[in-house]
Amino acid sequence: MAQKRAVLAVLLFLPISLVEAHNRVSVEAGHEAVLSCPNIFKVPFLLVTWRSSCSSCCLLSYRTDLKKISRLNCSERIKWKYSSVRDPALHIYPVSLRDEGNYTCEIASSEGNFNFFSSLTVIVPPTVTLTQDKIRVAVCQASAGKPPADISWIPASNHSSEEEFHHPNGTVTRVSYFGWANSSFPSVTCLITHPAMNQTLVMDLRDTSHDFPGLLYILIGAAAGVGAVTGLTLCLIFRCRACWLCKQARGPAEHFTTKTWKFRVRREAVKPPDFPEPIYENYHSRSIYVCL
Repeated sequence: MAQKRAVLAVLLFLPISLVEAHNRVSVEAGHEAVLSCPNIFKVPFLLVTWRSSCSSCCLLSYRTDLKKISRLNCSERIKWKYSSVRDPALHIYPVSLRDEGNYTCEIASSEGNFNFFSSLTVIVPPTVTLTQDKIRVAVCQASAGKPPADISWIPASNHSSEEEFHHPNGTVTRVSYFGWANSSFPSVTCLITHPAMNQTLVMDLRDTSHDFPGLLYILIGAAAGVGAVTGLTLCLIFRCRACWLCKQARGPAEHFTTKTWKFRVRREAVKPPDFPEPIYENYHSRSIYVCL
């Protein structure tokens, strides 16, 4: 009877094992990854072990008779999903690129030893930008994505080109170029498609200020020049005005004679009504230099 049950277990497990061997899990970086290890016979197992494909990677096991958990080269991010040993799923959070790879769940029970295989793929969403260069070319870039993002344009153009750069961590940067030098499109749209995200970026082509990268500096220089000329003109106007007021304050030109007798006679004949006589008696030639 026991032999029949063993044979039946092998026959029942064989098709399921083939399905589980191709179990694939894709998780975005930073999220939670759960790898299942089902107990298909619903009987208590003696030992369950999770191991990754590399020999020096994590090994996590639980022995039911001793109620003992063993960890080897496993970080705190890797643990059992549930406390119950009836569902020994593996839990990884937060998942990162270094967790990517193949994992094997080994179950030892009274029915025999069975292996379940899972393949973990970590998805990294790219960083997208849409810029333009000096030769009227739109540049749409999806940086450090895994897998590489797909880039398309609206409207479609035969003048678009694309290149990609591979990084050591497995991510890829794709850059697409769209030229519109001889077209009259009001705008251009970049479409980025990725398993972790879909994004649309729009650029208005009617703003041609980017064709003159030095325009801003030219305007600033012109404004500075106008300001300098205006300041010099105002300075000359104020200086002339000050000299004129100074001359008005001294009175007619005849007062500047150096002859004392003529100065006094003229001063008595034409006496400024607003200034007393002592101002002419104390007159000094330096005042002429100051008012010039």
